[in-house]
Amino acid sequence: MEYVQAICDIGTSTIRNFGSLDEKMRRLKRKLETLESREDDINDELTYAESLSLKKRRKSVETWLTNVERVKKEVQLIANEVRERKWYEFLKLQTNIERSTTEVEELIHHGRFSGGLTLEVNNENHVVSLLTPELVGQMFQKDKSTILECISSGTVSIIGIYGMGGVGKTTLVSHIYNELINYPNTSVSWVTVSKNCSSFKLQSDIAKRINLKFSDLDDEIGRAAILADAIKGRNNYVLILDDVWDHISLETVGIPIAGNSCKLIITTRSLDICRSMNCQKEVKVKPLPNEEAWKLFTKTLGLDTELSLECEEIAKSLVKECDGLPLGIVTMAGSMRGVEDKHEWSNALEKMRESNLQHEDSEFDKVFGVLRYSFDKLKDHKIQECFLYCSLFPEDHRIDRDELIEYFIDERLIDGRKSRQMEISRGHTILNKLENVCLLEGGKSFNGKRYVKMHDLVRDMAIQIVSATPRRFLVEAGVKLKNLLAEENWTNDLVRVSLMDNEISNIPLNASPRSPRLQTLLLRQNLKLDSIPNCFFVHMDGLAVLDLSYTSVTCLPGSISNLRSLIALLLHNCSSLKYVPSLSNLKTLRRLDFFRTKITEVPEGMEALTNLRYLNLGVKKLEIPNGILARFSHLQHLVVHDLESSTCPVRLNEIMSLNKLETFKGQLYNIGDLNKYVQSWEESGLNGYLLQVGVFLKDWRTQHFLKEYNKGYDKIARIKYCNISESRSGEDSLFLPKDVRSLHIRCCPDVTCLCDVASLKNATDLTICSVEECDEMKHLLCSSCCRLPVFERLESVYVWNLFKLTTLVGGERGVVSFSYLKNLNIKKCPNMKWLFMPALVSNLRNLESLRVQDCEEMVDILGEASDEDQDREATSADILTFPKLTSLTLMQLPELKSFCYNKKAIASDPLHTIVIYSCPKLKRIPLLKEDLCPPPSLQRIHAEKSWWDSLEWDHPDTKTALQPFCELT
Repeated sequence: MEYVQAICDIGTSTIRNFGSLDEKMRRLKRKLETLESREDDINDELTYAESLSLKKRRKSVETWLTNVERVKKEVQLIANEVRERKWYEFLKLQTNIERSTTEVEELIHHGRFSGGLTLEVNNENHVVSLLTPELVGQMFQKDKSTILECISSGTVSIIGIYGMGGVGKTTLVSHIYNELINYPNTSVSWVTVSKNCSSFKLQSDIAKRINLKFSDLDDEIGRAAILADAIKGRNNYVLILDDVWDHISLETVGIPIAGNSCKLIITTRSLDICRSMNCQKEVKVKPLPNEEAWKLFTKTLGLDTELSLECEEIAKSLVKECDGLPLGIVTMAGSMRGVEDKHEWSNALEKMRESNLQHEDSEFDKVFGVLRYSFDKLKDHKIQECFLYCSLFPEDHRIDRDELIEYFIDERLIDGRKSRQMEISRGHTILNKLENVCLLEGGKSFNGKRYVKMHDLVRDMAIQIVSATPRRFLVEAGVKLKNLLAEENWTNDLVRVSLMDNEISNIPLNASPRSPRLQTLLLRQNLKLDSIPNCFFVHMDGLAVLDLSYTSVTCLPGSISNLRSLIALLLHNCSSLKYVPSLSNLKTLRRLDFFRTKITEVPEGMEALTNLRYLNLGVKKLEIPNGILARFSHLQHLVVHDLESSTCPVRLNEIMSLNKLETFKGQLYNIGDLNKYVQSWEESGLNGYLLQVGVFLKDWRTQHFLKEYNKGYDKIARIKYCNISESRSGEDSLFLPKDVRSLHIRCCPDVTCLCDVASLKNATDLTICSVEECDEMKHLLCSSCCRLPVFERLESVYVWNLFKLTTLVGGERGVVSFSYLKNLNIKKCPNMKWLFMPALVSNLRNLESLRVQDCEEMVDILGEASDEDQDREATSADILTFPKLTSLTLMQLPELKSFCYNKKAIASDPLHTIVIYSCPKLKRIPLLKEDLCPPPSLQRIHAEKSWWDSLEWDHPDTKTALQPFCELT
């Protein structure tokens, strides 16, 4: 019995001891996790730092990293031994764990590196050229010349060079440094600032460059005074601060700029930093175009490297994936140097396209590390999420800013504001911020709409961030996907899925993805998608944003009715959609878009959607029940009109009850309703509107005009079949909003001139005006109204089918300024002999497009000046010029003899298109100089061959010089 008891005691003791061993092992692993986190941070910082010039890691850091790697392996071995433990190994294991724990603690302590991780070249003590890669590309050379000229001038003291990470800012400035060290009587210093650099440290770094010692002085103010005095004593001193992340107070540091004491060059990723530091010259470094990117790649790969045709094609695809980013191009070329196997090239391309976070062996660790710093620097979580949201769109996609901001609002990425306009303003502020730090690129489309897009590598980096474990985003946008992704891809952790812009034609009848956390599903622009099974949404209880816009679905499945968390249901341009199930359960819905669907009545249960903020009912022949709009008391944006629709007019009492409305697009019953509605506005009115009276069915002329000249959703009034003149009826004369920007009048028989619309006198924002089929109109403007400021700001004028119109401006002595006019389009005005007198030409200096068509009596575009005007300066000149005219169209003008009576009229360099048809009496090409030098911008002359052959030429070779530009029919 005693023997058995002894054995039991030993067993109990062993179990107890091994229990303590497990606890010690867990403690060791927790400390090892801390050490590994520090290791990751140090590797990230080194990756970034070594991508910059003048940086190399310290030996002590290399030794520390080696020891960390060794200890990690040792701990793994100990962990294996503990799992396979034997009772007689207890003491050995305990000793090993305690020893490793001590070593891990020491490594954590030594991993602080208070002196920094890297060393810099002290370029003041050793004035030698930096080893820099060759500048590739015309823009780099141009930027370099611009910056050197600014330095040489006496007017620019601070130059800001900005651009996205890896685009070549440091390379550019290193070349500038090499130039400056050879300038006579010039001294230059380079300091790399980087993240979290204090004023104290920056003072020390600059002092080190100029051999200045502060002794033991710790007072920043005193150090700033000493440093400033030392810099002032140097001749033509240029200071380069590379990689600036935050605003630097030059006064606090002691960098004297006043009186040209010092020239300062900073490089940064943020335009905001340039502005906050009062840079007098801002230079944006942009990615390389395709040809120059390929040149950089082949140069880095090695000029003696010969690739097979197959490998070269793959290499060009690799370069395209880098999207002109020099750091990516150089990194990839370096990793592929000496590779001849096409399979290895294909593998590199595939890895590049995968954008997979598991990229420990990826050649792009350095690139993504550099780009990731810009993302981390944003700090604000909401702004970071807005940036990541852009990765849901296809590669190279131009993302409409307005649409993107609507998504931000739906997704609650923009904090609640008092008004929709404030939310939109916040959205633009966020996008400006992302543009300024070069994480997004901005631009304008042909119609003036602003967009943003992501650089390919930036998008890859964003997708990597959201694809980390747990994977939050699933993005397969614009990849020509023909089938819905298999259900194993729809994991439990998914928050957002984007399958937009693909070729998915159907969804399997049994498809029911299980993604309970899914908030966003974007299926828009799958043009062939015509049906969705009822079970598809059953397991998506948390879905908040569903976008099916631009698909061919004919009906929505009944399971949509149970998406009680849905905030946005977007069916924009679902042109085949006829049926929508009950919406009564969707009480959280805030945005609903039925624009250009085929529904003919509002869906069942729609009256329950009392939380709606945004409603688009721009649908043909839609019947809107009486009283339903008034139920949506929170509406901020309402559209019940389409340019092609016959939607019934909105009842005045319903629209006036919507006190929170900020934008409205709809049709009213009559002028009286329009006047009452406008008069009910408070001083500020609406932020955007389209107010219409009268039906404009199949109105392709005005639609084209709106699309061509009206930049986006604006403040528009369209009036048809109404008496609007003040002289007819004081009560019902048209009352326009003061801030109306676009006015379209059609078939209003009481209008003889625009001054008949009394309220136009106060519409000082008017920029677009079209007048059509007003049978009594004799002049667009007359002598009594042409001096009103409202008409001076007109930018676009469209006149069509005015049978009594004789001239654009009546009297002609009352010369309207027209100094803002850009587009003038005159059509079917049979009694016009000329548009206006030559005296007006000096006021048409901003005219860009002139189109005159179907005017049977038109003799001259600019008529003969009257005797009274002969002495006027504008008509005394022999040559009349149109300095900004780019396009001239003259068609169906059978009596047109010349552009300007008895004068020479020419356009300046911008002229690129001339179109002339059915003008048989016109014997010269208008607006061209009579010499052998066509305008440098000229692209084409469209004309009839018979007319071209009949032209008279002062110079015999002019016809030959113009021949290459002709498109004759």
